[in-house]
Amino acid sequence: MSQRSDIAPDTLSVSLEPEGVEVEYVDGRSVFYHGVPAKREGSVVCGPGKDVHVLVTSPDEREGVMVYVNDRNTHDDILESTGVGRVIIERDEETSLFPGVDAENHGYRVEVSADPEAARGRVFVFAEDEMGEASYEIVSASNDEGEPVTDGDDSDGDK
Repeated sequence: MSQRSDIAPDTLSVSLEPEGVEVEYVDGRSVFYHGVPAKREGSVVCGPGKDVHVLVTSPDEREGVMVYVNDRNTHDDILESTGVGRVIIERDEETSLFPGVDAENHGYRVEVSADPEAARGRVFVFAEDEMGEASYEIVSASNDEGEPVTDGDDSDGDK
């Protein structure tokens, strides 16, 4: 396996759709993460073997930055041409991905924790492998009305 390095991300176009999240790379291609992201308070732990992608949007939700966590397969040139960043985290280490967003390597699992207010945008985590994909949004403990956040896949589009 070849050595991979950390790569800083560029600003990417983001579109939050009722069916999922679309991210347009700087080279004009795009990726669509299917499904309404499930809301999780504070953090998400991704299972072993999952490709972990973290997206933080701007306050207006039209732009964002994305990093792949512990991706050792994608060549540096590809990431640089797309604008996606990469962070390699060694076992039992933690690092800041963005202000208000941290990732920790628990051996075979990656945990992403976030404070959306400190991040100044919405924080999404996409975990995928050849068997499927899962989408999450890390939220604060309560919504704007002070009500507890539910863990459902309600797609009312109010958030």
